[in-house]
Amino acid sequence: MGDSLSTDTYTPKQRSIYRKRLEDELEVFDRHLQDAEFISRGTIGLELELNLVGDDMMPARRNQEVLAQLSDDYQSEIGSYNVELNLPPLSLEGDGLRQLERNLAARLQTVKDAAGKAGTQVAMIGTLPTVTPEFLEDPAWITNEYRYRGLNNSIMESRGELVRIDLGRVESIWHDFEDIATESTCTSMQLHLQVAPNRFAGAWNASQAIAGVQAALGANSPLFLGRRVWHESRIPVFKQSIDTRTKELINQGVRPRVWFGERWITSVFDLFEENVRYFSPLIPEGRVEAGKPVMLGDSPGLHYLNLHNGTVWRWNRPIYDPNGELSHIRVENRLLPAGPTVKDITADAAFYYGMVKFLGDQTRPVWSRLSFEQAEKNFEAGARDGLTARMKWPTLGTVEVADLVISHLLPQARKGLASLGVDEDAIEEYMGIIEGRASRRQNGATWQLAALNEAGAGTRPGTPERMEALVRVLRQYLRNQQEGAPVHTWPLEVA
Repeated sequence: MGDSLSTDTYTPKQRSIYRKRLEDELEVFDRHLQDAEFISRGTIGLELELNLVGDDMMPARRNQEVLAQLSDDYQSEIGSYNVELNLPPLSLEGDGLRQLERNLAARLQTVKDAAGKAGTQVAMIGTLPTVTPEFLEDPAWITNEYRYRGLNNSIMESRGELVRIDLGRVESIWHDFEDIATESTCTSMQLHLQVAPNRFAGAWNASQAIAGVQAALGANSPLFLGRRVWHESRIPVFKQSIDTRTKELINQGVRPRVWFGERWITSVFDLFEENVRYFSPLIPEGRVEAGKPVMLGDSPGLHYLNLHNGTVWRWNRPIYDPNGELSHIRVENRLLPAGPTVKDITADAAFYYGMVKFLGDQTRPVWSRLSFEQAEKNFEAGARDGLTARMKWPTLGTVEVADLVISHLLPQARKGLASLGVDEDAIEEYMGIIEGRASRRQNGATWQLAALNEAGAGTRPGTPERMEALVRVLRQYLRNQQEGAPVHTWPLEVA
């Protein structure tokens, strides 16, 4: 959904034409995969979504004012209080991870400077704890662009009912919304990994296998609408926010558009074929109306297939990119939240790339011994319980995720990074951050929950006292974020 649209509503004729073009392009993609040469340099990339807040720590609807000062490397998001930054592709070899950290820190500072001129601050966090139902029920929550209004309209028309958020753990939230506003609360980072088509299946399967561990280690969204819920509440909130299914369709087994998947794959084509087979087009924007060419050099543009792919929100999404001298394929790892710090983000990226490399090179890969259903259960456990989650892993049985990371996965991630040619001192620094997080059982989620206990012990959701405590927690979170030390070292004092 990164492309601009020409309208926010579509006719039945447009939808029928789009479906035919989509099916045709799937066949073109199949032939292109079999016959064409692809880029296979193994580069990485990163996108990061950010929140804007005022001095009162409430979300600030000023993304257009901030973006007016920035280049095309910075983009809008669906929420009028969100912006996104993008890093250029780079190689992991040598000091690539340190370069990633430096580039991210520089671009984040650029956004902060622009936000300051617009009278706001930047909050790099999975979900703003100070967002309220009243804020999301104000129509001004959405960025005023066709692509966002069109997405909202299409989802609500497909669903035909209110959006219900039903979520609980320590506390619970049950609330109906008239649009997909809650989707805007789910700010994430996306890690990109470019791979040759014949290596894509291994990279995607590895990404799926470790998704639960990633969610547990990186959890940073434990407070949704001021309630203590899942440690990474973005996962269920995002799924419920843009679910096009009624109860009856859910009971019939219709697949959700926010999807973990249902099987290990043998080719990238498997995923695109599933997307076309199982999901109706949401945004039937024609190629001519979108201003997209049929070909980009020797590569088919595949406007219809790519636009449709952008409206099926897999946690590990396949990307076909026709831009450049040759087209390329990449995995977009979408499940991690923003924050807490630049060093934490870089460490999460290092762990992901190291694990995918190690697991993908195994002659007897983990997905040959771990059922896909169990991988999905691990993912849900990691999102729900964070660093306290228990997961099943081949040869180990059921183990606490922190112990799994320390004793089993960290050595593998280190080996994967070493085989990618990453500098040894960088491997030790970033894997040391992951080890510290696991051994201390402190990530962004556990810190926020502990900080709320300190700032507002005994407060009830929805009360002025709870909101005052949430403001104090977020203000301290931003102080710690500015200092830049990894989250596992943060003290629990709240000023």
